[in-house]
Amino acid sequence: MNPPAVFNFAAHLFVANAGRADKLAYLDDRGRLSYGELEMQARRLAAGLLALGVRREERVFLLMHDCNEWPVSFLGCLYAGIVPVAVNTLLTADDYAFMLRHSRAQAALVSAALLPTLTAAMAKAPSEVRHVVVAQAEGALPPQTVSFDALVAANEPLAEAAPTHRDDPAFWLYSSGSTGRPKGAVHTHANLWWTAELYARPVLGLTERDVCFSAAKLYFAYGLGNALTFPLSVGASVVVMAERPTPDAVFKRWTAADAATRPTVFFGAPTGFAGILASPALPAREAVKLRMCSSAGEALPGEIGQRFERQFGVSIIDGIGSTEMLHIFISNRPGDVRYGTTGKPVEGYEVELRGEDGRPVADGEVGDLYIRGPSAALMYWSDRERSRETFQGGWTKSGDKYSRDADGYYTYAGRSDDMLKVSGVWVSPFEVESTLMQHPAVLEAAVIGVEDRDGLVKTKAFVVVKAGQATSDAELKAFVKERLAPYKYPRSFEFVDELPKTATGKIQRFRLRDRERASG
Repeated sequence: MNPPAVFNFAAHLFVANAGRADKLAYLDDRGRLSYGELEMQARRLAAGLLALGVRREERVFLLMHDCNEWPVSFLGCLYAGIVPVAVNTLLTADDYAFMLRHSRAQAALVSAALLPTLTAAMAKAPSEVRHVVVAQAEGALPPQTVSFDALVAANEPLAEAAPTHRDDPAFWLYSSGSTGRPKGAVHTHANLWWTAELYARPVLGLTERDVCFSAAKLYFAYGLGNALTFPLSVGASVVVMAERPTPDAVFKRWTAADAATRPTVFFGAPTGFAGILASPALPAREAVKLRMCSSAGEALPGEIGQRFERQFGVSIIDGIGSTEMLHIFISNRPGDVRYGTTGKPVEGYEVELRGEDGRPVADGEVGDLYIRGPSAALMYWSDRERSRETFQGGWTKSGDKYSRDADGYYTYAGRSDDMLKVSGVWVSPFEVESTLMQHPAVLEAAVIGVEDRDGLVKTKAFVVVKAGQATSDAELKAFVKERLAPYKYPRSFEFVDELPKTATGKIQRFRLRDRERASG
């Protein structure tokens, strides 16, 4: 099973949905977009970019809030054989200045609200951007910019898709850059197809009857699959929103006045699910149409999954994916959910857990997670050293540590650089954090290692307490000791209002470590 050698993913989607021209494809904060309109606008944008002088295989910076113009932009670029570089909308001008230089983008597609930040980035350092196309603009545009709507309207749909090869670079995604500069992962046209064929259809069981809604934004690998690749591959409808996925914003879409647009499948992350369950505005089960939820980005604590299922009567399908692999490669499955684990390998992917000697570890032991599968990125652009470190032959090193039980289920043990060795024994911060979050007063927790006066590593927990609740160091120590091996309990605690996180909601333990070193 392979896509054909000459394969353009955008054209593939347009052919697959040719009979759904009038069906709802996207619903954003401003209006609706049918499948027919999606295709026509994407093909018009493809022609418009080529008319501006952007050539096949050149990069285009895609800096947009989630809206109907986002999939039009992404698919329009692919259709023309142009490579969109989808970037996080929450970054700084300095971050964008680096990415513009690094990608050598020839044009930029940007939401009007983000234009000032992009302009500041372009002023910080020379870039190769020759055209700035602005979406959702109101009023007059600044000089040297082009209206997205005008560019689409002024061009006839591109007659034929660029005859790209399935292994041609199709788009870039930047890693979150939690340590050092972000890395530009280069993905192919076929990679999108593989994630839909291996995960969306057989594991999630998505159909054209579904309405998908992703809290993870389209510029993330997880969000791109959830809100574009997966639903469009089966003819489903998609709800997108520009605002942050706060509980109230999520509930607004879950309980929309138009019942036909209420999501049936919700894609979130553990931090978001915890916030949803803690919200006083939590909707009743009968007010929503959810049939399933998905979680990724970080491991889902079992307690959160169980509480959510009791509340709404639907499972959260937890899995692990990565920017480098494009989407999920280990997952629980509908009807086979074992909360507290990440499930089993997705068919089509091979997984190995290796010890420090590079050899596979036995069941029950913690090892470094390696994956082999067809959706792996080609490389990190212009970064041979880190490419070779991550992409090792057919295998991709994830940077995560896992263990596998005798039944074949995989359990997350932390990032490779977050694992702690306490009294000569490995301790998983995630395991301790998950246990702390079972306490009724704890909303979130992060555990790091702190050296004592003798240079020995001891665990310290940073805890966010739920509104209106209270607890203490002694109470939480006792709580953990009752549930884990004695050496795993945190030796010290600090109660905080919030934890530092990436834009994807992952806890940035390294910031907590830096803060400890600075204060010590």
